[in-house]
Amino acid sequence: MFKNYIKIAYKVLLRHKLFTFISLFGISFTLLILVVITSFIDHSVGREAPEKKQNRILSVTYFKLTRPGGGITQGPLVSYYFLDKYVKSLQTPEKISISNFHKNIITYKDNKKFNFALKLTDAEFWDIFDFNFIEGKGYNSSDVEQINPVAVITLDVRQKYFDNQPAVGKFIEADGKNYRVIGVVENVSLLRILPYSDIWVPITNSKANLAEPKIMTDEFPGYFSVILAGNRTDFPLIKSEFQKHLSLVEFPDGRYNNIYGGAETYAETLSRLFIGGAEETNLPGLMLVLFLLMFLFMILPTINLVNINISRIMERSSEIGVRKAFGASSKTLVGQFIVENVMITLLGGLISIILSIIILNIINKSGIIPHLHLSMNWRILYKSLIICVFFGFLSGVYPAYKMSRLRPAEVLRGGE
Repeated sequence: MFKNYIKIAYKVLLRHKLFTFISLFGISFTLLILVVITSFIDHSVGREAPEKKQNRILSVTYFKLTRPGGGITQGPLVSYYFLDKYVKSLQTPEKISISNFHKNIITYKDNKKFNFALKLTDAEFWDIFDFNFIEGKGYNSSDVEQINPVAVITLDVRQKYFDNQPAVGKFIEADGKNYRVIGVVENVSLLRILPYSDIWVPITNSKANLAEPKIMTDEFPGYFSVILAGNRTDFPLIKSEFQKHLSLVEFPDGRYNNIYGGAETYAETLSRLFIGGAEETNLPGLMLVLFLLMFLFMILPTINLVNINISRIMERSSEIGVRKAFGASSKTLVGQFIVENVMITLLGGLISIILSIIILNIINKSGIIPHLHLSMNWRILYKSLIICVFFGFLSGVYPAYKMSRLRPAEVLRGGE
């Protein structure tokens, strides 16, 4: 019987080409957008190199400072001294790293101008993040303590600056200083904002006085800290311990009287920025907003598909009436129509996946975002197919119910 359902569905799709085109366009376009967005999210925060330990990582990036007379200052604005005193001293985490947000530098070689991103990090940075090394290795704590002029570069820098020749042991000029290359890693996407850079050097090579006791940094970009937990179950303990440290912050110059921030996941930081305000996170609120947006985005083509399906049923009412008159049960007719709907939805899903692969390749080659590499992976494919089947079934239930309520005598007389 299922085989017959497939044959009938195929004939119906060919017979009603306009309805089929409208349905396929709505389904494929909607799923195309979802797949591309999902790919961006997966590429930005998924557990991939260099953030394979993403499920065990917390970051300390965003703060809000209030003034006694009113007014606030907020953003990624704290100093290295602050993070070293109040974050590095945490006892629960397995590893803690302090880095600055990358800054763009210009360097020259053989009359050629290069624009690279430079990041200052400590040695723990290479323990927390899992970079894929093509040559050499990262620097260690001894290199940091002794202020050694060493650097790790990306494959892109090696291709441009060293003409794609082996780079370990050679020197590169960055921010007015010559660094000896000790490692080459695969390119990192700009969307991986915490580990992203083109060149990494020991943080002690900073031109600023890192030991100066102040809360805010005078530099741009500011500093952030990355915390690696031994286990995800340690997150509450780490967050609680950090809040205790935060309550001990002193304001000797009297410019500020309170500071708000937290050790957070990516999602929690986003919820602080967009939903909860700078003082607290609101992850449930963020998830609710995202769910509502996705639901509204998906429900529109679903409603459109329902209306098309109802029109299709009314057009086929005489066929349905004859079949019911010859003994076809409502269950049989409902099953047939749901199969037809799921079939066209899966077809639209297949088209969207093909289009998504084409669009993702175009975006990757556009160079809009440095080192962007969006891909159609099995997780995205699996979720896309689940969405297809779900909404195909959902948009077919009501029309199928309407169809089952048709009375054969009235339909055959030309009524509804």
